[in-house]
Amino acid sequence: MRIMTATPAPNPSPTTPTSNSIPNPAAARRSIEALALGDAFGERWFPLFRDRRRAYDEIRARAVPEEPRWPWTDDTAMALGVLSALNEHGKIDRTQLAQTLADTFLSDPGRGYGSGMHELLPSLAAAPSSWPSATRALFGGEGSLGNGAAMRVAPLGAWFSADPDHAAEQARRSAEVTHAHSQGIAGAVAVAVAAALTARRAPIPDLLRQAADRTPPGPVRDGLTHATELPPATTPRQAADLLGSGRRIRADDTVPFALWCAARHQDDLIAALWTTAEGLGDVDTTCAIVGGVVGAATGVSAVPADWLERREPLPAWVAQMP
Repeated sequence: MRIMTATPAPNPSPTTPTSNSIPNPAAARRSIEALALGDAFGERWFPLFRDRRRAYDEIRARAVPEEPRWPWTDDTAMALGVLSALNEHGKIDRTQLAQTLADTFLSDPGRGYGSGMHELLPSLAAAPSSWPSATRALFGGEGSLGNGAAMRVAPLGAWFSADPDHAAEQARRSAEVTHAHSQGIAGAVAVAVAAALTARRAPIPDLLRQAADRTPPGPVRDGLTHATELPPATTPRQAADLLGSGRRIRADDTVPFALWCAARHQDDLIAALWTTAEGLGDVDTTCAIVGGVVGAATGVSAVPADWLERREPLPAWVAQMP
């Protein structure tokens, strides 16, 4: 098992807080703990995807993966980078975040990063201030519309839970470092808003609608709107077929389903993760998103002890957060 090391992140420099910048590090810590659990749990199902019927049957039977260790992936590695940047600066400084994400990648590039990040992050390590042009150059100049900015952003939303609109703006800034396409950014905004709302530790009846209302126009918001219209009896597999569950690794193919799962189980992290896994697809990423959103409220206090013992530990500085 490989455990990523990270330099402890200092607390933000003293500033005069405003109503929308008052941080909620406790919620962010709850979110990252649950995000890492969702990521590691979801990743366990990929080896079974050679026989998707078997994988689906085992998930439906709630057969807990038997591996003694559950390492997490690039989803958690990058979320730790975002959280470290907030813990140090109290807001998103995009050039600094570019440096942090690049250093995180170089310290352990085998975490399952996508091809775009293998191209982008080494160049940012050498010149972090080049992020605007380097990010725009991806995918023939269109920028990435993938789910990578969305998968890492829930702790940021929890951090800025005092003001979901401010969370949306900071999420946009965090996404722009790696995702120049409007829909890659929109996915991050939607997840951050959902996490900000759930961090208040009371179920939000219209969570999907509120997230959609703050999401920029386009396929991600359309998918969220579609998710609000699904009948209550819709099964996770049906929802995945209708909304997508990350098979195309795009934000619009990932975020609506993940937030549909989170909205159904805002007070039960384990039920939310099993529901999400039933959608198969990019299951480590969908479970990471759901874990980060639901966990912003619940944390991992109700998670079975053996799950937490198997999950790869997070860096020590996370536990030292308030």
